[in-house]
Amino acid sequence: MKQNERIIIIGAGLSGLTLAYLLSKKNVYATVLEASNRCGGRIQTIKGENETPMELGATWFSDIHPNLISLLDELELKKFPQYSKGKSLFQTKSFEPAQEFYIPEAETPSYRIAGGTEHLISTLYEKIDAEHIKLKTKVVCIEDIENELIVHSNKGEKFIADKVILCLPVQLVGSQIKFIPELPNNISAVLPTVQTWMAGSIKFVLEYSEPFWRRNGYSGMLYSHVGIVSEMYDHTNFEEDKFGFTGFLNGSSSTYTKALRKALVLKQLEELLGEDASTPLTYSEKIWTDDFILNGNRLINIPHQNNGHPVFKETYMGDKLYFSGTESTDEFSGYMEGAILSALNTLKKIRE
Repeated sequence: MKQNERIIIIGAGLSGLTLAYLLSKKNVYATVLEASNRCGGRIQTIKGENETPMELGATWFSDIHPNLISLLDELELKKFPQYSKGKSLFQTKSFEPAQEFYIPEAETPSYRIAGGTEHLISTLYEKIDAEHIKLKTKVVCIEDIENELIVHSNKGEKFIADKVILCLPVQLVGSQIKFIPELPNNISAVLPTVQTWMAGSIKFVLEYSEPFWRRNGYSGMLYSHVGIVSEMYDHTNFEEDKFGFTGFLNGSSSTYTKALRKALVLKQLEELLGEDASTPLTYSEKIWTDDFILNGNRLINIPHQNNGHPVFKETYMGDKLYFSGTESTDEFSGYMEGAILSALNTLKKIRE
């Protein structure tokens, strides 16, 4: 790898930004092309009425994710354990009261990032010169011409590269990018069958002025087989001065209106946690089915299907095209640790 080598990274999620950051530490400055209007990919933190950081995307990690923790330490970002003290609830049947249970203080707890997961994204962004990151630039074609790759955007722009790193969900590579010449059949056949982690999930967040559930002895943790809320967790911030919940809704509720989903969420929580639950400051949600994560493909049968497939370890277009991103690695695929691992593995490859 040479300092003047022209490298293009497609996708400004955690994998793409981590790779760009690692390259910049070696005085190699990649151009990052991102189709959406923001960085972060499946990491998205929003602020509520009280400025509570609330996660609509990736949230938790643990001590079994050493590369993520190492990156947080390097960037001087704090982690803190997920709150789990008190009574947790499990709804098994609609005609029975919710069961109460207690979670012992874990020796290996789940963690969250102080300030929100997007704090990691914004910190990486600050470490990379902003002029190297181009938002709202969707790649539609990659063309191999002699010793160069020509990357075409939907705006008619052309970018010339010595190496191109694909850091977007690999399923989208097959559906949204044309390759000249075409990729080999062995990988083209795999691309539509790769499950994108979180695709189709509905994540919701609630913000409250007070942590009433903690005062009443509840952990904020809920699992349900019968309500619209399938799982939920306390989402109080690191400083413990901003309060809320985050969790997932039953996937079948995607056909409901947002107003109906909110009404059903508040009804379920009021029945379980009391009247205080019915008056949040903020309700927000995200259905992870947009064009930046899913192409409508339904060839997926199992979670993590074809994540880390051997074809992603190979290089293409005369060793100028690389697959990266969390679904391309066979360790911790779909998770933040997988995104960082893929960046580290790709860095090794392009240095060879």
